[in-house]
Amino acid sequence: MKVTPLRVVAVAVAAGALGVLASLWYGGSPLLRSEPGQRALQAVMEADAPAPPPGVTVAGRGDPMPSIALPDLDGNIVDLAANYRGRPLLINVWASWCGPCIEEMPELDRFAKSQPADGVQVIGLALDTPDAVRDFLGRIPVAYPIVLDTPGPADASVWLGNRKGVLPYTVLIGADGRIAKQKIGPFRHGEISGWAGE
Repeated sequence: MKVTPLRVVAVAVAAGALGVLASLWYGGSPLLRSEPGQRALQAVMEADAPAPPPGVTVAGRGDPMPSIALPDLDGNIVDLAANYRGRPLLINVWASWCGPCIEEMPELDRFAKSQPADGVQVIGLALDTPDAVRDFLGRIPVAYPIVLDTPGPADASVWLGNRKGVLPYTVLIGADGRIAKQKIGPFRHGEISGWAGE
């Protein structure tokens, strides 16, 4: 392939655009961290996301929480809608191999411990193996409940609106059982209380 000045400029422009997007995403751009920014990011990601498999209904803001029943680390099936009804529920989707997930878990744990009896409930939804999750929690324990699912095109995070499978991914379910917010990416220090309380 012949390298022309036009190709060099095109590659430089593409690299610059990717750099700007990366700095916005990983640099914690206030725009992408805001609710309008998250809605825009969700729309962009949904635009080129694969279609869900037949029978999978992807929920969005305002929709009722999908019926999700998953095993906990002891193998007991937990029906999220039934077990966590009547109070706000923050579901954080993560995996033991996801660096940003690992960084935000102590913050999620602090938030969960700070909630009053009628406050926001927190549950971790690990797209991982039981052994990997147990090993992880042995190093970085959290007090909130953890359920497990196998990652794939029909995992629970897809039902909750995460069609691209981005981790971490967080959903806030209102006390009315409807999806109030969806967040792509990790929380920064001190950010969860404001996000969950807005």
